[in-house]
Amino acid sequence: MSDSDTHPGVAGAGVAPHAATFPLGGDVPAGRNREQPLVLVHTGHGKGKSSSAFGVMLRGWAAGWRVGVYQFVKSAKWKVGEHAAALGLDTLEAVTPPEGVSAPKLDHPGTIEWHKMGDGWTWTSRDLEESADLAREGWQEVKRRLADATYRLVILDEFTYPMKFGWVDTDEVVATLAQRPGFQHVLITGRDAPDQLRQLADLVSEVSVVTHPYDAGQKGQKGIEW
Repeated sequence: MSDSDTHPGVAGAGVAPHAATFPLGGDVPAGRNREQPLVLVHTGHGKGKSSSAFGVMLRGWAAGWRVGVYQFVKSAKWKVGEHAAALGLDTLEAVTPPEGVSAPKLDHPGTIEWHKMGDGWTWTSRDLEESADLAREGWQEVKRRLADATYRLVILDEFTYPMKFGWVDTDEVVATLAQRPGFQHVLITGRDAPDQLRQLADLVSEVSVVTHPYDAGQKGQKGIEW
């Protein structure tokens, strides 16, 4: 069903708490557990939603978590930099820190499983029936993984689009996330996140456009866009 790449550290192929608000700069009430399973949403029309999500992926890996990445637009043919970076995690070279500064400690690095569920559709595609089928198939796989509590962190990249287009039922997605067992963080990216998902989420970040190279006619660049 999905593209699978295997590599050391990278393999391919409870009710979520209601968001609580505290005064800006104030303290979290005493006794509140620091660690809570979260639903995180990165949405908006600006650049950086997926990039930020992959930063969280790296933090999870460094924390020793098992991370599952599901990309709902990109196909196996897309050679994206973040996937290549994940494959090369075990080749990172240590840099000697300045005198008196301790280097980050990495006792037990985690694992990352990468699944490309899409077929590479674009905004101008006319026949999206296959794309819809792949999205539904991908969501069923994610549901199984959530039910089994396979991961500590699940990233559903560009998953707002299958919901927006009606390929997967938004209410079903929200109910599944709200009822997921165990301790599982879920991070969803993509434009136009539906209201139901926003209401469930513990964190919603709206990325807006101020300026963009595309506006000046510049094409996407390797290392910046992919």
